Amino acid sequence: MKTLYRHLAAAVLGATLFGAAAAAAPDWNGPQEPFALFGNTYYVGTAGISAVLITSTSGHILVDGATPQAPAQIVQHIRRLGFRIQDVRYILASHEHLDHAGGIAELQKLSGATVLASPAAVQVLRTGLPDRGDPQFSALEPMPPVANVRAVRDGEVVKLGPLAVTAHYTPGHTRGGTSWTWRATEGGRSVDVVYADSLNAVAADGARFDGNPGYPTARADIERSMAMLAGLKCDVLVSAHPEFSGLWERKAQQARLGNAAFIDGNACRAYVAAARERLRKRLEADAK
Repeated sequence: MKTLYRHLAAAVLGATLFGAAAAAAPDWNGPQEPFALFGNTYYVGTAGISAVLITSTSGHILVDGATPQAPAQIVQHIRRLGFRIQDVRYILASHEHLDHAGGIAELQKLSGATVLASPAAVQVLRTGLPDRGDPQFSALEPMPPVANVRAVRDGEVVKLGPLAVTAHYTPGHTRGGTSWTWRATEGGRSVDVVYADSLNAVAADGARFDGNPGYPTARADIERSMAMLAGLKCDVLVSAHPEFSGLWERKAQQARLGNAAFIDGNACRAYVAAARERLRKRLEADAK
């Protein structure tokens, strides 16, 4: 499993494009203290994979479940913040890869929550079997199948008491990619929070991203997803891999600035700009 993780981490980070950056990627299952992001929104993921809890008196929403090894850490984080996994009513999936969805089955069992994902991701989550059209297919392993999954529409608003979280399809990295947005309020100030799915144009060794017969629209999809994310109202950004959105640099300022440290109105545009550069390099590699 560790060998697979190293392989997938290199793929996700684009090791052939970044070199040292990929080598410095945080351990997917590394320990990480939970912390407040803004208002009722908390980071409960691991050192290397994001998971976010949105809380309310009517129950909670969890975004992503990280790896199959992560649920115990996520549950502990939720408990340490003063909440209960049993009060999580919905689990929202970003995309259908082991590193982000591998822990969802266990978290669903513990909570009884309904799992929500795009239609393209639902079949993978239900069966646990990777999408054969995924450009990373040959590097992917099955994951625990998830119960109680339903599809959400693009633009659908998931409501739970006062909570309202909107689904935005962002395919390209996978066919089922989805980003999620909501509002959070603290000290009389409301901000737009974005949980951004991966925008990495990645293929397994020996496969293409652009022109891949299993996913011929991957390039067009990821370009549309980039344009959409760049145009979102975006004050607080968390990406599926936290280091891609500068989360740890912002966290380092939290002791001095409070939760305002996470506010950056340019964060989504910067996230997309970096992704576009990775896509450019990937297309150059595919053209050789």
